[in-house]
Amino acid sequence: MELTGYSASLAQASWITVQLAFVSLCVGLALAVLFACGEMSRHKWMSWPTILFVTVVRGLPELLVVLFIFFGSTQVIFMITGNFVDISPFISGVIALGLIFASYASQTIRGALKAVPSGHIEAAKALGLSKSRTFVKIVLPQAVRHAMPGLMNQWLVLLKDTALVSLIGVTDLMKQAQLTSASTHQAFTWYATAAVIYLVITIITQKLVKIIERRFSLQEASAGSETTA
Repeated sequence: MELTGYSASLAQASWITVQLAFVSLCVGLALAVLFACGEMSRHKWMSWPTILFVTVVRGLPELLVVLFIFFGSTQVIFMITGNFVDISPFISGVIALGLIFASYASQTIRGALKAVPSGHIEAAKALGLSKSRTFVKIVLPQAVRHAMPGLMNQWLVLLKDTALVSLIGVTDLMKQAQLTSASTHQAFTWYATAAVIYLVITIITQKLVKIIERRFSLQEASAGSETTA
């Protein structure tokens, strides 16, 4: 295979890594909100199992979670339904990475929600704002601002954790760099290229996060003027 062929394969693997990371991020954020709400629930039958599940996932090695989801989920489904369901490595990776991300992000989201001053919520209620409008206009912008630094750090961890799925058959950026270096016997060149690609993805997402932070800061400022008007 010529150099252009290796480069094309690495570019395709990079796209798979980006897809894996962003899909896992979306799944993880949705689960993180559910976990945070479950942990903050006043009902013990909901809060205790959620806390236990999050604690277990956080306490396990991330590689073990990936392997358990890939190899164990098929067996669990077979034991429950009696049918063999073949789950693709990509979907298994998304589920595993999403659970790992959610178990940590839920703590960040829960702390961010608690960091919103109760006086702001009470002021919104006094002005006659509905619960949904209070959450969207008052609580959410402040919670996002508090949660964004922690979520950004967890996103960087998630991006690096995508390399774990190479062990279950996903040809991501790290796996392709390994295959290419083995074929060309130029390990430094291709691993360095993979490192640069990871850094580029990180820098681009950091720029996007700053844009989102500025947007929510403007919304928070407008919400503050609305409550004081």
